Amino acid sequence: IPVNQITPLLTGVFGSARIQYVADYTLRIVFLHAEPSIVMTYDTVQSLHSVWALRRVKPEEQNAVLKFSERVGTPPHIATSSSLKAHLRSLSKGDSPVVSPFQNYSSIHSQSRSTSSPSMHSRSPSISNMAALSRSHSPALGIHSFSGVQRFNFSSHTQSPKRHSLCHSPNSTSTDSFLAPETELIVPELCIDHLWTETIANMRDKNSQASKVFITTDLCGQKFLCFLVESQLQLRCIKFQESNDKSQLIFGSVTNVPAKDAAPVESVDTLLVLEGNGNLVLYTGVVRVGKVFIPGLPAPSLTMSNQMPRPSTPLDSINTPSKPLSKHLGPLDEGVLLSPVPELRDSSKLHDSSYIDDCTFQQLGTFIHAVRDPVHNRVTLELSNGSMVRIIIPEIATSELVKRCLQGIKSILPKEIAVQMLVKWYNAYNAPGGPSYHSEWNLFVTCLMNMMGYNTDRLAWMRNLDFEGSLSPVIAPKKARPSETGSDEDWEYLLNSDYHRKVESHPLARALQLDPLEVLIPKDDFSHSHSLDSSTLLFTHIPAIFFVLHLIYEELKLNSLMGEAIRSLVVLLVQLARDLKLEAYIDYYYRDYPALCWYVLKGEGALPYPYLPGICERSKLIVLSVALYILGDERVVSNEASQYLSKITSGFTLRDLESLPFGVALPIRDAIYHCREQPASDWPEAVCLLIGRQDLSKQACEGNLPKSKSVLSSDMPSGSEAEEEDDGMNDMNQEVMSLIWSEDLRVQEVRRLLQSAHPVRVNVIQMPEVSYHEYIEEKENRLLQLCQRTMALPVGRGMFTLFSYHPVPTEPLPIPKLNLTGRAPPRNTTVDLNSGNIDVPPNMACWASFHNGVAAGLKIAPASQIDSAWIVYNNPKNAELANEYAGFLMALGLNGHLTKLATLNIHDYLTKGHEMTSIGLLLGVSAAKLGTMDMSITRLLSIHIPALLPPTSTELDVPHNVQVAAVIGIGLVYQGTAHRHTAEVLLAEIGRPPGPEMEYCTDRESYSLAAGLALGMVCLGHGSNLIGMSDLNVPEQLYQYMVGGHRSFQAGMHREKHKSPSYQIKESDTINVDVTCPGATLALAMIYLKTNNRSIADWLRAPDTMYLLDFVKPEFLLLRTLARCLILWDDILPNSKWVDSNVPQIIRENSIPFHATEVPSSEDLNLETLAQAHVYIIAGACLSLGFRFAGSENLAAFNCLYKFAKDFMKCLSTATASVAGHYNLETCLSVVLLSLAMVMAGSGNLKVLQLSRFMHKKTGGEMNYGFHLAHHMALGLLFLGGGRYSLSTSNSSIAALLCALYPHFPVHSTDNRYHLQALRHLYVLAAEPRLLAPVYVDTNTPCYALLEVTYKGTQWYEETTEELMAPTLLPELHLLKQIRVKGPRYWELRINLSKGPHHLKSILSKDGVLYVKLSAGQLSYKEDPMGWRSLLAQTVTHRNSEARAFKPEAISAFTSDPALLSFADYFCKPTVNMGKKQEMFDLFSSILYECVTQENPEMLPAYTAIDQAVRRLERREMCETFNLWQIKLVLEFFSSRSHQERMKRNPNRGLFMNSEFLPVMKCTIDNALDQWLQAGGDVCLHSYLSGQPTEESQLSMLACFLVYHSVPTPRQLSAGGLEGSTSFSELLLKFKSLKMPVRALLRLAPLLLGNPQSMVL
Repeated sequence: IPVNQITPLLTGVFGSARIQYVADYTLRIVFLHAEPSIVMTYDTVQSLHSVWALRRVKPEEQNAVLKFSERVGTPPHIATSSSLKAHLRSLSKGDSPVVSPFQNYSSIHSQSRSTSSPSMHSRSPSISNMAALSRSHSPALGIHSFSGVQRFNFSSHTQSPKRHSLCHSPNSTSTDSFLAPETELIVPELCIDHLWTETIANMRDKNSQASKVFITTDLCGQKFLCFLVESQLQLRCIKFQESNDKSQLIFGSVTNVPAKDAAPVESVDTLLVLEGNGNLVLYTGVVRVGKVFIPGLPAPSLTMSNQMPRPSTPLDSINTPSKPLSKHLGPLDEGVLLSPVPELRDSSKLHDSSYIDDCTFQQLGTFIHAVRDPVHNRVTLELSNGSMVRIIIPEIATSELVKRCLQGIKSILPKEIAVQMLVKWYNAYNAPGGPSYHSEWNLFVTCLMNMMGYNTDRLAWMRNLDFEGSLSPVIAPKKARPSETGSDEDWEYLLNSDYHRKVESHPLARALQLDPLEVLIPKDDFSHSHSLDSSTLLFTHIPAIFFVLHLIYEELKLNSLMGEAIRSLVVLLVQLARDLKLEAYIDYYYRDYPALCWYVLKGEGALPYPYLPGICERSKLIVLSVALYILGDERVVSNEASQYLSKITSGFTLRDLESLPFGVALPIRDAIYHCREQPASDWPEAVCLLIGRQDLSKQACEGNLPKSKSVLSSDMPSGSEAEEEDDGMNDMNQEVMSLIWSEDLRVQEVRRLLQSAHPVRVNVIQMPEVSYHEYIEEKENRLLQLCQRTMALPVGRGMFTLFSYHPVPTEPLPIPKLNLTGRAPPRNTTVDLNSGNIDVPPNMACWASFHNGVAAGLKIAPASQIDSAWIVYNNPKNAELANEYAGFLMALGLNGHLTKLATLNIHDYLTKGHEMTSIGLLLGVSAAKLGTMDMSITRLLSIHIPALLPPTSTELDVPHNVQVAAVIGIGLVYQGTAHRHTAEVLLAEIGRPPGPEMEYCTDRESYSLAAGLALGMVCLGHGSNLIGMSDLNVPEQLYQYMVGGHRSFQAGMHREKHKSPSYQIKESDTINVDVTCPGATLALAMIYLKTNNRSIADWLRAPDTMYLLDFVKPEFLLLRTLARCLILWDDILPNSKWVDSNVPQIIRENSIPFHATEVPSSEDLNLETLAQAHVYIIAGACLSLGFRFAGSENLAAFNCLYKFAKDFMKCLSTATASVAGHYNLETCLSVVLLSLAMVMAGSGNLKVLQLSRFMHKKTGGEMNYGFHLAHHMALGLLFLGGGRYSLSTSNSSIAALLCALYPHFPVHSTDNRYHLQALRHLYVLAAEPRLLAPVYVDTNTPCYALLEVTYKGTQWYEETTEELMAPTLLPELHLLKQIRVKGPRYWELRINLSKGPHHLKSILSKDGVLYVKLSAGQLSYKEDPMGWRSLLAQTVTHRNSEARAFKPEAISAFTSDPALLSFADYFCKPTVNMGKKQEMFDLFSSILYECVTQENPEMLPAYTAIDQAVRRLERREMCETFNLWQIKLVLEFFSSRSHQERMKRNPNRGLFMNSEFLPVMKCTIDNALDQWLQAGGDVCLHSYLSGQPTEESQLSMLACFLVYHSVPTPRQLSAGGLEGSTSFSELLLKFKSLKMPVRALLRLAPLLLGNPQSMVL
């Protein structure tokens, strides 16, 4: 089945706006390609191929075509096919129509059209090729996509995807009669534009359809579209390229290549063509490279007596090379062919030769029949005898140097010449029996010089190139030159060769007393100029080639791994520079240093450096780095290291940095060092890797991954727990919890309190007078009391295990069973409620098992990978477990997975009519679609709410609780949208009167409350800005519901239903406040939430006269106080004074103090009313405090609430309790406990835990199911998500918490009268992940880290900073400005929230994993809490002597880098009698110490290289000046202006290189060079400056001097007119333009002033 629907194809008429469908059955698709996006078609009538660009349809085209089809009303193909035909006919005249899209063609088409495509099932070769092609070239199309060659027979039937499966004749009209006429039009998605069509030839074969199409690139990157027409034995190649604006492709003319078969060879940028005569030929683009010779396959002309017509090709004669079975395969070109074997024409002779014995093909009749399956540079040949051979086409070059040079030359030459040059080189390099790896460069140089017109035999250095092919030196030049006759030069060559020297020095030569031959020293070839052959291919391009090779040379110098290559290249460059008379270059190569950086360093405006993309990537980087960093060029970049780094990191990695020479790399390394200290948290991964912050790069890398299982989620419960019975809490992540609460076992205690899977202990003492039967009853009654508590536990357990588990998709979710049995000591006998001794309420456990299912489902983390099938798979076979499954569905909605459940399954579940399943499903689906106004869900919910159905609809018998759930569902789906119609209906539903026929009579309170809560959610926080609702008078209507009054006449559609009053309930015309007040109060609270609207808040003030107090139920005062405080959000203060201020004066003056011991008597006041009003108002104020500071762990709020909780507990135990009523006090205590838990959510606070545990133990008396529910919800909130989650105070969260923590608790487990129990789980919508858990990047284990959290300033406090030890819960993110992981233990890390908290949110949502990295020599907080054991702490005291005393063993504490450890091992371990080595040992030890403690071990190689170079200079063994140049760069860098400025800005940072080391080195170099100058170097220098030859022994030291002191070239000196100077001051003036340092001038002055007395200071 195709992924996408079949959609019709459009065509636009070129130049007009009309667009129509295509229905031309003469077109076939032969090729599709993704990059570029093109389609090739073949017209069977005209036998023409066309190419089209495939793109998405533009909306206006889409609309036009849909409107057009509606307007016409006829099947569009009738109108279209003729015009399209006419169109395609007119293409030859140069028009080009715009045609629109193809879609995937599925197998459905082929079934329906079997009549119209006769060729479909025949397996002709062209079709099998087509099928193979479709597979190889278009991943978008399945194998069915072209069964055979598909035509586009698009009839109107294609518009409905269902039709073809119904009818098998595409044009039958009868089908329309039984298909719904109003099937929607399918919207076309793709569109094609015409690009190219073949020109019409006179004689065109009818079946000339392409059997193979591919795109190939030639050696210079030009693209060709090639298609093979087998019937004509032609491969047609069209060159195409993108237009300048990249918007379209431009096609060129067609080139025909004779071919029987062809295949592209991608990695070599060539294509392999099988010619009609059986020859294999290699082409690049349309340029012929040469024949391919395959060892072991007889050449076609030997074995085939022209059975096939052979087009006469220029290469008719075939040569067989001398080594037939060498494993090398190469194209043959007559020009380069070297074969001493005469041609074999006689097949009998061939038979006798050993040649055929080694062949794998014994039959002579075999020939290559087809070419197939090209991958990379490998191709399969199909032979006529059915066997197949896999061959490899060799690469164009293997050595890095040759590759670079080819790339450079290719980029600078014109394309045609470049292709010819590359073809010549390819032929030379891959000649049969080709060269070995080492001589590749020499072969390349020979080939290149020949092409430039050199006679390579004349160049002495060319002759000395060792081809290393074999010992015999004669073979090598034979390859390079066609002349077969010998010459004298061959002798000279032989005598000059290494081979000859080896023979001469051989002991045998001495034994035979052979005279050493006199070698004629070849005349210096450079003295006379060569005559170059100017007719050769590259002669005119020599300067360009020289230029590019020079750039490559500069580039290679920046890679310390390419030393060999540089030496090879410089020889060639010197030759070219001499011939081009570029003396500056010759001098430059002599000194061998990058002149470029020199100018940049000095800060003068140098000429821009030439940059060729792909050739000089490194040079570009380095120039950039010097310009940006050393000069601090403000125009390029500001002096910020970080910006500089991000500029250079594109395509630059640590490996590249390691291979840069140390001097050049220094600025980059310094920038890295700066950045490593305080990087930003949102840098891209590449930059983090470069600066060596694995912690950050890992974070970045994890950030890009889709949410999946994180490091911290535990895979398997440990063995001991797995054996226990599952209590539903095994999957918690122990590692992190043990870090958060490390000092006690509170987590185990919570598990013990919340487990409901084990039998409870029923401890009843048998009194002597009690009979055994009564005793059993007593035990069972006690068990019944305890079960009230057990049934309340799952809600709390759901909170504790929230989102802690990733289920295995192949196993059902384990749901722990709810155990309602007991065990009685001492014999541990089982106590069971089902024994029939006492009356047990029916269905007692049904809600408990619902909660149990929710708790189990909420363990599933939102990031888990689960799908619809898994959800259905969990459906239990056992009907008793249906309630648990209902809860499980609700939980899946709350964690967002229910959106994956198929609509069909939702329908199935609802039609079962199981009340619990419907409740769970409706609430779950709504929670998953929170605030989306999703239409399909709205329809689903409306069916269950009579008020949302049209008045004439059939009355559905929807259970009351399901209606309540549906109403809340509407509130969730429309949350915050202020949708007018919904609000209107819900407003009316708050006061829905009881109906005449017993409907709406029971549990009216919960329905009214639900309607109020839903109304509040719909208009959440909109306050007075309810747009378009002013006529509904929402606030006034709600006020009336709250305080009572005359019922206004019910408006709206439902007035019919409410005409007759109920026969069951006598209700007058006034509003029944007992029913409507709670919903209306909370609706007001939510609509005006946080608006600080005083006038509305005053409506909610508690009555302040005794008379009015008598009219309000005390518990409604709790809701009013809560509502008032939520509206006046900013006035809430966390102290008891504020709480008391909510109590009206009359109550304050006359009510009994909390801890009074006796009850005062009073005649005129009803003390009971006052006392109850008092406690409820205080509870309401406490609850609002809980909402205001939810999840903040605010200490003041905690202390205030804790004080009130203690007060209520005291009050319960005094005599005054009876006045307020035990039940009321218990309710208030539960409310205060919940408020405490909200404030401390997720923190696991010990005091609150103790309170909860105390409440857990109270099981007798007034303690009913509802109170247990509240206490264990408090416990769950306290450990929300195992300490990973906390509560948010956003509007949406407060709405969810109001539903979940509604302060009227059920009396027994089936009580839903005032509040639907399922809503208790909506707290999930308020929970948000806020735990930041540092994970040590090297070991992936959680650890402690010190965080510094900065709060934004608010109206209550200034911007402040506090320190937290992570893992810790963060405050709400909108309050924070930034978070920083503090040093010195870990590398610093900053997360800045000023740009928005998205980055931090994504970290928190992935279990809050924050990767950190220990600094060198530091231990983690667990191992070393006070930081006294770290190595740096020990070394600080005696720093100076430390260099000597540094023990290599100690290094392992600083670094785990194996390279550093072995360096310490080999170079820093003292041995006996070290003598001279002692100094080296000390130096290395101190360098190592410096590098490791300063955290820059990457500087170690630089230190040692500088040291080695300086020692070599002292010994005068410097053969190349490269390292000296690097040292100079280092010195320049440290003395540069920008570096000095950076040091001023933060002076306390350890210098990047030890400050004592460099001056010493500098001084040593100066001394060494000055000594050389005094010891005769001055003479040498003088002759250099005057342009006379110098003696060889002094050359290298002279170069060192010139480089180090940057002496100008002799030409520059003479140009400066320095000859006649007489005084030093005059010299200074003249040298100003040459920018020569004064210290160098001081050394040159004696020579220039004609006073050779040395003037070295």
